[in-house]
Amino acid sequence: MNFDHKTLGQRVIFGSYQAAKNLQQVVTERNAQAVMLIASNSQVDTARELTADIDVALEYSEVVMHVPIETAENARAAAERHKIDLMVAVGGGSTTGLAKAIALTTGIPIIAVPTTYSGSEATNMWGITEHDRKTTGIDDRVLPETIIYDAALLLNLPVELSVASGLNGLAHCIDSLWAPKADPINAALASEGIRALHRGLPQIVADPQHLAGREHALYGAYLSAVAFASAGSGLHHKICHVLGGTFNLPHAQTHATVLPYVLAFNQHAAPEAAQRIATALDSGDALTGMETLRTQVGAPTALADYGYTADDIPVTVEIVLGNLPSKNPRHVTEENLTELLTAALHGWDPSRMLE
Repeated sequence: MNFDHKTLGQRVIFGSYQAAKNLQQVVTERNAQAVMLIASNSQVDTARELTADIDVALEYSEVVMHVPIETAENARAAAERHKIDLMVAVGGGSTTGLAKAIALTTGIPIIAVPTTYSGSEATNMWGITEHDRKTTGIDDRVLPETIIYDAALLLNLPVELSVASGLNGLAHCIDSLWAPKADPINAALASEGIRALHRGLPQIVADPQHLAGREHALYGAYLSAVAFASAGSGLHHKICHVLGGTFNLPHAQTHATVLPYVLAFNQHAAPEAAQRIATALDSGDALTGMETLRTQVGAPTALADYGYTADDIPVTVEIVLGNLPSKNPRHVTEENLTELLTAALHGWDPSRMLE
């Protein structure tokens, strides 16, 4: 073995029905003087319940998907006016993303309380959209210093969104197996993440109030994000960042839709990774296992369902080709990338991507 692995420093507190207690404990330990509570309008009631015993200096709910630069600048200014010294982000990837955008320029620490399976809370990656282009980067200042995980907070997350969000986590795992900095440690994390999500998501679909299913999915989402933070963005994420930032497609659903096409595209060129995926999905073949799971949970199938069109493909191809990962198992060309996006647009059989 020959690799250079970085493990991010972060505290993780996991416990169902314990978020309010755990959050209060962490805030008290930090002796924060001015707490900024960030939550979208849909999550603000939950956020207020969790922080009922915490002195909140500023509630902020201007949360927008893909973090437009204007949104980030407004939030930064608000944090500065109120002399904020700690942020508590309660919500999904967009909420965490806004907190990260503030931390990127201010260094204000973040406590994240996730309410989806996005995994953003466990990475030091930020993303901001400006002029229809989503820029991402790595900076340890944006890594939440503590994560409060509570599966009970996700019991009311709609099944459809739970599936899309969980498959987004699965995409983190799979991309981590062939991303530029893939190594044996994040491969092990990704494999366990796939197993946990493969176990949890069908349980959620069968019974949305199944707490154990929610716990497995949340655990898997965390592992997926830790692996992704180490391995970096692979082809899947390069594609999805363009689809989200340029065409404003919904984040989780886009990742869930594109995932099987990138898997099929790379599978034969990365046999060791494909075998790991297949084993974790309890299947003899990676793509077969993926499609079985997607059918079982009713996964999104076509980008056209979210407003993407054939006219958007050439622009997507141009941008993605200019931002390819430093390495990918299979050579990416204008022709085969166009084929991949066309198949994902229509929801065609992903096996046509097999080389």
